[in-house]
Amino acid sequence: MRFTSLVIELIRARPRLIVWIAVLLQAAMWLFVALVFYRSPPGTLATLLAFGREYQVGTDLGPPLPIWLADIAYRAAGGHMFGVYVLAQLCEIATFIALFHLSRAVVGSQQAVLAVLLTMTVLAFSSSALDFGPLVLARPLWALLLLHSWQIIGQRRGNAWFAWSIEAGLLLLTTPAAIFLLLLIVVFAISTARGRRTLWGLDPLFALIVVAVLALPYAVWLMRAETLTMPALPQVSELSARALHAAWLLGGLVVGAAAIPALTFLNTGMFADKGEEAPIIYRPPVEPLARNFVYFFALAPPLGAVLISGLLGLESAAGGAGVVLVMSGLVVVVAAGDLIAMRRARMLRMVWAAAVVAPAIGVVLAVLVMPWTGTGEIATSMPARAISDFFDESFARRTNHRLRAVAGETQLASLITLHSGRPHLFIDADPARTPWMNQARFSETGGVVVWRASDTAGTPPPEILKRFPGIVPEVPRAFEWLVNGRQQLLRIGWAIVRPKGT
Repeated sequence: MRFTSLVIELIRARPRLIVWIAVLLQAAMWLFVALVFYRSPPGTLATLLAFGREYQVGTDLGPPLPIWLADIAYRAAGGHMFGVYVLAQLCEIATFIALFHLSRAVVGSQQAVLAVLLTMTVLAFSSSALDFGPLVLARPLWALLLLHSWQIIGQRRGNAWFAWSIEAGLLLLTTPAAIFLLLLIVVFAISTARGRRTLWGLDPLFALIVVAVLALPYAVWLMRAETLTMPALPQVSELSARALHAAWLLGGLVVGAAAIPALTFLNTGMFADKGEEAPIIYRPPVEPLARNFVYFFALAPPLGAVLISGLLGLESAAGGAGVVLVMSGLVVVVAAGDLIAMRRARMLRMVWAAAVVAPAIGVVLAVLVMPWTGTGEIATSMPARAISDFFDESFARRTNHRLRAVAGETQLASLITLHSGRPHLFIDADPARTPWMNQARFSETGGVVVWRASDTAGTPPPEILKRFPGIVPEVPRAFEWLVNGRQQLLRIGWAIVRPKGT
């Protein structure tokens, strides 16, 4: 009897089960990492929550939807970051499930599993799985848009227009790159005969109305905002530098997807044992329009994002690597042919698992090892709860008032705003970023000004002393990191601005 591994048989018999198991295990892995090794939010998530507390229609952080959803998840979890981490993983799950349904419509259920598993290796390296924000929320919306776009154009399902319009409107409320992504869908529809026929009718008009209604409040804010400026196009002398920057961005996308060519190479006949009869994953033939759909949305988004980012001098690919590379696994499966032989299945499983788990292992090693090397601090090792509790209680004891605002260094101030009282964040270095608070109101309500102490006296930095000339620095407060190692304790200088009338 010929032996076939259980995984291969499950891919053939229960493809949806395999997808759910893989996706849920990855989500559980990242939630475990967050609960055990994160004492403060990653990246700029604390600042995102401080902005979300205000429920502004627009801020300099971008469209409001991810900011609002982060605050809702934080409040729903009782003021714990676990709610935001769960929200981030729900976005990841929704992305892969939408991709599975799209892949199943193109290559069948069995090869759709392979497309999802390959894409998981790409998204694992493209961006942080726990740093919720526009880049994370845009992934499931873009995957759902692609799914319903194919249902509308390829399968002629008119009932998908309503879902498509909702997702397009939400994407506009999520990332500035939404216009670029929606234009790609329009370009593909216009360039194909079936797509042009789809655009004739009342359904696209109704969808456009729904999108306009959803995006109207943010569009009005954009037109009224005085602080927003359009990025300037580069001068002729800057073209070479911008081209080099674009090449680096493209190289970063290629490196992020490196696990796919590695797995493809390992699955070639070069590594097959003599006499091995490899199990086959079969699919029905792919129609030409579906093949063109996959190739277009696998290549156009990353190339267009690199071009836009290079011209405008953006630090990362427009829309985020996790969005523009979401079709990378499916395009490889489509190009592989109707029959895919799974050679050396055990080795392929080990390499795939290593690619998916490696980012989480890297986070854990960084938290445990870097403090002993002295090469830099780990932002997620800051004791956010202890910091916020200390300054909230200190302000209440000194003034007999609840802490209402925090200013000073933005990173530290954002951590304090995570307290259950949710004080306002005041970015005193750039007050236009926090229109809900200004210098006069801060002086009236009172608050805490914080900075990183460079000496035992807690002397404020000159720029903070210039903006708050009357503050009296307190004795700096020292906090322990998650792993102290060779690093010095985190010393925070602070001063209280008493409310008027006290």
